[in-house]
Amino acid sequence: MARILITGANGQLGNELKVTSKNFYGYEYIFTDIDTLDLTNKDQVSEFIKQSRPDWIVNCAAYNLVDKAESEPEMAMLINGTAVNNITEVIKGTECKFIHISSDYVYEGNSNVPYNEYIVANPLSAYGRSKLAGEKYALQHQGSMIIRTSWLYSSFANNFVKTILKNAAIKESLNVVFDQTGTPTYAADLAEAVMHIISGVIRNQIAMNSGIYNYSDEGVCSWYDFAVAIVREAGLKCDVKPVLTKDYKQEAKRPVYSVMDKTKIKDNYGLSIPHWSASLQKCLKLLK
Repeated sequence: MARILITGANGQLGNELKVTSKNFYGYEYIFTDIDTLDLTNKDQVSEFIKQSRPDWIVNCAAYNLVDKAESEPEMAMLINGTAVNNITEVIKGTECKFIHISSDYVYEGNSNVPYNEYIVANPLSAYGRSKLAGEKYALQHQGSMIIRTSWLYSSFANNFVKTILKNAAIKESLNVVFDQTGTPTYAADLAEAVMHIISGVIRNQIAMNSGIYNYSDEGVCSWYDFAVAIVREAGLKCDVKPVLTKDYKQEAKRPVYSVMDKTKIKDNYGLSIPHWSASLQKCLKLLK
């Protein structure tokens, strides 16, 4: 029976993997978070992995406070970079497969066509740099797959969807940037994709191909478009107003354009990816 270790299990993606894993039988799951496994503690990571002997590790643990990372880059690098190195140091040279979750924030954002995995990453923020460092550490292990995702939201934990719902319920209007373009990703969709890949490889239906992959839901929108859709679908009366990034103060610089080309992951693993608007409706039903 394949043993799958999932770190960061109390976050958005980790929680969605707990839900999705119930539909994938015949595997042993080990769900950990900071209370049971501190990934920044090299000795603890080594001991835990050697004792549990997982066949797969899915690393959902992350420092994702994008603006705060500007004032504490060392902490972001410790969790998003060094912790990944701690994992790969233990599994390097073994048969253990490693799926590491990264971010669209590794892209510079100057493009006007979707980013594929072969474009050189050039992050604009401390958070983005820490995520890129994590990718480099992950690739030290020959059995690593990196999945870059974007604008993650879920019915679990804190995220943009929940923030908009909360504020729109108590405010007459909200200002949301309209000059940053990307794709919202429902964490449940990504969790399903991760388990589809793992299950397919284990059952010899598909080959595990290491390297970097992009995954987001289908479609393109601005943060403003996304907010408008959230308010409309939730039946709220709040007026969402478009503003420019330069007029909306944030510590970290964001990529203006981070739409990702998902051809590689769809071709390699036979994934069918839903449109972000359909997935948003699913998430909002759960939140009701």
